Amino acid sequence: MRAWSVFAAELQKLSALPAVWTGAAVAVLGAGALTLLNAVGVRDALLAGRPEDSGYGSAFDTAFASMPIGTVGAVVIGVVAMSSEFTANSPDAGGGRQIGTTLVAVPRRVGVLVAKAAAVVLLVLATAAVAIPASVTLAEAIIGDAATSTVPADEAVRRCLGAALYWTLTALLALAVTVFTRSGVVPLLVLVVNSSLVSVSLLLTMLTPVAHWLPDMAGRRLFGDVDTVAGGLAAGPGALVMTGWALALLVVAGAVFSRRDA
Repeated sequence: MRAWSVFAAELQKLSALPAVWTGAAVAVLGAGALTLLNAVGVRDALLAGRPEDSGYGSAFDTAFASMPIGTVGAVVIGVVAMSSEFTANSPDAGGGRQIGTTLVAVPRRVGVLVAKAAAVVLLVLATAAVAIPASVTLAEAIIGDAATSTVPADEAVRRCLGAALYWTLTALLALAVTVFTRSGVVPLLVLVVNSSLVSVSLLLTMLTPVAHWLPDMAGRRLFGDVDTVAGGLAAGPGALVMTGWALALLVVAGAVFSRRDA
């Protein structure tokens, strides 16, 4: 099969998985719901003359405070892209796994992984294209003229692209890790918890500055220089480091996927 045909097949397979749509919904609705809560609080504080209690002076910053939640949705999409191949079908459907059919159709395993990665990138970017503008628009509609500051257009565009890049790289990292485990349970638990509840990487920065070079910490300023964690890499170098992590893990994942029994 040609590369384009393999990519189209993988994109069709992913688009048919309910878990992929769940991940996209988590990113879109989760970011929107958190933006709604933040924006109402910021608006009320600003209208009451208490800007020190608002946390953010602009609608854009208010919306972007919720952008990290989209990482959870990206993780789900990246994990499911590979774990679905190893999930056994129901007994009525023969109890087999999708990976056997996939490798019969496309024997070149590296080509399969590349196509999956490309499909994940497209789906995550499409999700970001909906979630990010929707959250910003919602915050602006709620806060309106009560805002005390604005974010320049060029900075806003840069941060929107940075957030989309962060989500995409996180999804690729999740995809690579799932190749190693061949199961979605462990990657989902570890990566979702690390992205939303307790960041192990953040805790490690309290012990050693080397932890700032871990992928999630390296790329965190892609959302903007508004986080409260001291130290670490700027947005540009951080993006390069995070991209390096994603590419390196995908290369290793490709080698493992090629050599290991299905």
